[in-house]
Amino acid sequence: MVDLVVRSRRVVTPEGERPAAVLVEDGKIAAVLPYGAEAAAAEDADLGDMALLPGLVDTHVHVNEPGRTEWEGFATATRAAAAGGVTTIIDMPLNSLPPTVDTGALKIKKAAAAGQCHVDVGFWGGAIPGNAGDLPGLHEAGVFGFKAFLADSGVPEFPPVDAGQLAGAMNAADALFVIHAEDPDHLAEAASSAAYADFLASRPPDAEHAAVATAIAVARAAGRRVHILHLSAASALPLIAAARADGVRVTAETCPHYLTLDAADIPDGATEFKCCPPIRDTANADRLWEALADGLITCVVSDHSPCTPDLKRRDTGDFAAAWGGIASVQLGLPVIWTAAAQRGHTLADVVKWMARRPADLVGLRSKGRIAVGADADLVAFEPDEEFVVDAHALHHRNPVTPYAGKRLRGVVRRTWLRGRTVTGDEAGGIFLARGN
Repeated sequence: MVDLVVRSRRVVTPEGERPAAVLVEDGKIAAVLPYGAEAAAAEDADLGDMALLPGLVDTHVHVNEPGRTEWEGFATATRAAAAGGVTTIIDMPLNSLPPTVDTGALKIKKAAAAGQCHVDVGFWGGAIPGNAGDLPGLHEAGVFGFKAFLADSGVPEFPPVDAGQLAGAMNAADALFVIHAEDPDHLAEAASSAAYADFLASRPPDAEHAAVATAIAVARAAGRRVHILHLSAASALPLIAAARADGVRVTAETCPHYLTLDAADIPDGATEFKCCPPIRDTANADRLWEALADGLITCVVSDHSPCTPDLKRRDTGDFAAAWGGIASVQLGLPVIWTAAAQRGHTLADVVKWMARRPADLVGLRSKGRIAVGADADLVAFEPDEEFVVDAHALHHRNPVTPYAGKRLRGVVRRTWLRGRTVTGDEAGGIFLARGN
């Protein structure tokens, strides 16, 4: 007798899609058997032709609690994640107060999150000027690595580092460093304007290109792993390819908005589309898709970064004054599946980009895959059903989204976290630490 059997004719495993029965015992996948295999279980759920995916792993989420809980919080962010098929998030060290830049701040953040999380949660630490001495202890406390900005972060308590300070941080801790790669010398101060083209011109591809080059050079000299966050500018891809071929341990991610939205379609004043780095044109997105397909970009994550509606300056439509961030942790799976299917990609591709590879990035080998011994984080996904995004049906705290009104393909029907259905009524998530 096992706790749960989930059957589907479309189970997405690391080996590909096939009919199977997934047996769950004590929160773990105990066996993956043929679809019709006999098994005694407390619950036997047969999805038929509905797909069964592993829970997604989103390694780029801004929860903002404590300190800015009017923007977002653990209860709402993780409820939204579960509704979108995401069963693991890694929280960024900002925009919470205090930022997660020392062990004391990590303890405060964990205390704020305790009892609120509907999915499993891990934490990034932050590298800022002057805290290199705090990084070894923070790493030992279980953070998955350290985020650094090479340009202004938008909040004063998390200042950027220069190349020398980044080198000092890398030399202080043998860890994964994840980098917001925009070079301040290539950024212009955006003038007050409701025209998206004016904002876009203030953050050109050269800013990303130069910052990626800096991050790679520092990582090469220090012998550290480096990961480029939310890559928008495809012009930086050859730098990453060349560095990787030369033995530098560099990886990169991108986000649903960079792959699916087009700068030319953003209306004047539509500040819900503002993010940094910015959404660029379709030709750029095509190159990002190519890099994703050939493995140069390893994963797709949300960069979920909500704020209150007033900070988006929706009343004035001023892109220069609006907060930069797109909240999409609940919508990433259907957004990417809609576009990926149109480009000839499979569900197995999407699972690789949004579950297995993000899990591998942070060393969570028990996440992001349907395999014996893995956590029974599972998603019942109807890949052919379509829906129109209703912002009011989203679970994050301030449901402002550039996807409102868009028709998407793929509906999450049920999410299991370690074998238990996530209903939103109880918070069953646990804290994850490096080495889990």
